[in-house]
Amino acid sequence: MRRFWSNRDGNIAITFALILIPLLGFVGVALDYSMATAYRTDLQKALDATALALTKIMPADQATLDTVGNQYFQANLGPHSLTNLQLTVTPNVGTLRVSVKGTYNVQLASVIGATSVELGARAEAKWSIGKVEIALALDNSWSMNSLSRMTHLKDAAHDLLDVLEAAAKEEGDAKVAIVPFDSIVGVGTAYKNESWLRWDILDCNGNQSGSGCGSIPQDTWNGCVWDRNKDNDTKDDAPGSTNATKYPAVQCGNSLNSNLLVPLTPLTTNWTALHSKVNSMSPAGMTNITIGLVWGWHVLSPTALFTEGAAYNTANLTKYVILMTDGDNTANRFGDSTNTMNNRTSTTCTNIKNANIKIYTIRLVSGNATLLQGCASNPSMYYDVQDASELSAVFSSIGSQIANLHLSK
Repeated sequence: MRRFWSNRDGNIAITFALILIPLLGFVGVALDYSMATAYRTDLQKALDATALALTKIMPADQATLDTVGNQYFQANLGPHSLTNLQLTVTPNVGTLRVSVKGTYNVQLASVIGATSVELGARAEAKWSIGKVEIALALDNSWSMNSLSRMTHLKDAAHDLLDVLEAAAKEEGDAKVAIVPFDSIVGVGTAYKNESWLRWDILDCNGNQSGSGCGSIPQDTWNGCVWDRNKDNDTKDDAPGSTNATKYPAVQCGNSLNSNLLVPLTPLTTNWTALHSKVNSMSPAGMTNITIGLVWGWHVLSPTALFTEGAAYNTANLTKYVILMTDGDNTANRFGDSTNTMNNRTSTTCTNIKNANIKIYTIRLVSGNATLLQGCASNPSMYYDVQDASELSAVFSSIGSQIANLHLSK
């Protein structure tokens, strides 16, 4: 070897030295390429596992997908020296796409000027397209009479129904109920002989004097109900044999105007009937958000009073309440203060979400923003609308979100 370095013939030593650097570079490139390839394989495996895991929590909002997706991805990738990792989760109708980008900083190829290699991977997983049951709990209080609020609400509800009808590929993919409310809720006189009603609030002439009547005044009742006894007023428990668990029958009239609160429409796929119900709404009495929410829950629930709602554990079915109100709580059966009423509303929201029903809330112009934000299933499902003309865009957006998560096109 000494003779090799001392040999001056042909400047072999100099030539070898000149060749050595690119040789090392080539070796470094080969080793770094091998490392980068291994990391790319690891990225793909972790991404495939993440995509499959995320389908198990679908449907989910974007914030949840991003958070949970990153947790799954990092756990499956394990220890690494990659930098600038960025995971992207894109939900679509029946599919979930995930992709990742990252940087591998070279170790040996730097001798020839290489510094980093950009790596990436993509994966797609399919998840079962499901069905939805949606209750629209819509404030029909007298304040909705101002500034064309009711007109804009009707337009918005029509838009949402159109989105859902267009997205539903088969009959029954989307069922919708409409629950107009003010301080009470209308169920309609067809239920007058149901055992879940109580009649001790009405007198014999059908007036809500609280004196009761020896004979049942069904024939003079025009179809509305008030809050159940506390704490049944915030729950969906089936009514029993005692008045405490039953629904007090009251008259739909009010002292503010001559409008009568229109009765609710249970879950249905009859889009014509739903549009007709929207058209029939008119501003009536004062505001009781709790009763609107709880009856939105009742129409979705498999528990009696209604039979249209599927069981909670039905595969690929998601239930929603969409609440719209333009003001504060102002009146309930108990004469509670606004603060006490708000607490009852908050309890009802919690109970609904605990039943695995998702809640969208829409505050129109006024009302307790904190209460409605807390009621929504997550911050992205709360909307603060300052002009009633914006309702159509909001309702259409909600309808599109629900359709994209659940319904086939």
